[in-house]
Amino acid sequence: MGDYAARGADFMKKADKKLNSFGLFSSFGNKYEDAAELLEKAANHFKLAKAWNDAGQAFEKLAQVHLKQDSRLEAASSYVEAAKCYQKTDKTDVLRALHNAVEYYTEAGRLGMAAKNLREVAETLEKRGMKDEAIEFYTQAADLFAGEEQTSEANKCRLKVAQFSAELENYQPAIQIYEDVARLCMDNNLLKYSTKGYLLNAGICRLCVGDPMAMQSALERYEDIDYTFSGSREGKLLKDLVEAFEAGDPEKYTDAIAEFDSMTRLDAWKTTLLLRGKKRLQSHDEHDEPDLT
Repeated sequence: MGDYAARGADFMKKADKKLNSFGLFSSFGNKYEDAAELLEKAANHFKLAKAWNDAGQAFEKLAQVHLKQDSRLEAASSYVEAAKCYQKTDKTDVLRALHNAVEYYTEAGRLGMAAKNLREVAETLEKRGMKDEAIEFYTQAADLFAGEEQTSEANKCRLKVAQFSAELENYQPAIQIYEDVARLCMDNNLLKYSTKGYLLNAGICRLCVGDPMAMQSALERYEDIDYTFSGSREGKLLKDLVEAFEAGDPEKYTDAIAEFDSMTRLDAWKTTLLLRGKKRLQSHDEHDEPDLT
C-alpha cells in the first residue's frame, strides 16, 4: 500500500512540474495531455493505496486540466470519480465535486447525466438527514429527467420530494405529487397496481391538513382517477377515516387503521402521518365543542 501511495505522490509531482513548465520544448497541447495522463495515474495509484482523499484531489486536479483543454464531459466525469473517492472519507467534499459535475454535464448538454448526479447529491443529503436540502436537489433532478423524457426516473425523484415534504408537514406539495403520479400510473398498464397506494398517501396527507370538505371532494376525484379505488382496501380505509373525522370520532378512526393494518401492514411513514391525522381530528373536535363555562 505504501508503494502505491508513494508512486501516486511521485506522479502528482511530475504532473505539477509538467503543468508549471514553460519553454520552446513544451507545446501547449502536449503539456496538458501529458499532465492529464500523469494525474490519472496518480489518482489510480492513490485508489490502490486506499488514500481516498489524495485520490479525490488528484481527480479534481485532472478535471481542471480537462477544462483547460475545453473538455467539459471529461471534466464532469473526473469530478464524479473524485466524489466517489470522497465518499470513503470526507462527505463535505462529495457535494462540491458532484455539484461541479452537474455544472459541466449541463454545459455539455448531457442533461441525463446531470440529473443522475443531482440525484446523487440529494441521496447524500438524505443520508445526513438534511431533508429540506434533499428536496431541492430531488426537484432539480426530477425536472431534468422529465426534460429528457425519463418519466420513471423523474417520478422516483418526485416521490422522494413528496415523502420528505409530508414528513416536514408541508402537505400540499406532497398531495399534488401523489395525485399527479397516480394519474400517470393509470396510463401505464405496468404501473396501474401502484395507483391505489399513491392515492392513499395523498389522502393521508389530506387528513393531516384536517379539512373534512376537501377530503370528501378528494375521495370523489380519486374514484374518477381509478374507478376501482372505492372498492379497494385503500379506498375503504380513507372513506372510514374521513367519516370518523367528520363525526369527530377518534375511536372509529383508530379502529379503521387497526382493521387495515391487520391485513396490510402499514409502514412507518403512513403510521406517523396517520397519528398526526388523529391529533388533528382530536384538536378539531375540541375546537368544535361549545364552551359551557
